[in-house]
Order: sequence, then structure tokens, then C-alpha cells
Amino acid sequence: MKQLQQARRHNKQNSQSGFTLIELVVVIVILGILAATALPKFVSLQSDARTASLNAAKGSVSSAMNLAHAKFLVAGTAASGTVSIEGATATNVQGAGYPQASEIATLAGLSSDYSTSLVSTTGVTVYLSSATTTASCSFTYTQPTTSATPATVSTPTTTGC
Repeated sequence: MKQLQQARRHNKQNSQSGFTLIELVVVIVILGILAATALPKFVSLQSDARTASLNAAKGSVSSAMNLAHAKFLVAGTAASGTVSIEGATATNVQGAGYPQASEIATLAGLSSDYSTSLVSTTGVTVYLSSATTTASCSFTYTQPTTSATPATVSTPTTTGC
């Protein structure tokens, strides 16, 4: 009986537990398949985030433009040529009460994530600095050319975001 118990102890000590090589290969293949299907979804999220950020900047510019115009209208036609919103000052254009193109980004409070480029004396392009193609991830603010026309903000181009 003692020999039988010693033999059982000996067998337990010699037997090893763990994964076989085949089991490990199967797990690695399954993880590879999961990673290959999930990776494109994460890459797409970066582009979506940049597009959402650009749309938010457009909303900020539109709000600043309309707020400046509203302050101009409330003050009346004898209002000075400047408007101040939360410490940022902009010059009214053509007596219409809209901000100059060169000052809209400051008035809208856009962060350093955005850059601007004057298109002409009446227009400025706002683009996301981290975009894949900055020219294709932008929108344009155009100040009025007469007192009878409003300022405009174009629909964002997001193909390069």
C-alpha cells in the first residue's frame, strides 16, 4: 500500500499542467483576427473627431459673427466701429456690424488647434492644424462687402480631416 501511495505522489509530481503549443497558436490567431477587424474602426474615429472639431469651430465663428451683429444692432447706427465680446475686440465692417475677416478667429475664441489664412481682404479660411490635408479640412468666413449684405460662413470641407 505504501508503494502505491508513493507511486501516485511520484506521478503527480511528474505531470505538468499548462497549454499545448496548438492551444497557444489558436489563441494568437484569434487575437490577430480581432485586432485586424478593430483597427480600422479606431482609425476612422480620428477622422470623425477632427470633423466634429471643425464643425464646432464653425459654430463658434457663426455665433461670434451673430453676437457681434446683434450688439451692433442694439447699440444703434451711431455705434462705434468696434465691438467687444469677452475681452476680444473686433472692428465692424461696412456699417453692417459684422466683424472683419482678420479678427473673427480671435473673436470666436478659437484655440491654437486652428489656423487661419486670409483668402482676400474680405475672407479668411479657418482650418484644423492637425488635419491630414489642411486645405481639405476647413471653412471660410466672408465679411460683408456692403452694409446691405450679411457676413457668411461656408459649409466645412471635411474630405481631408
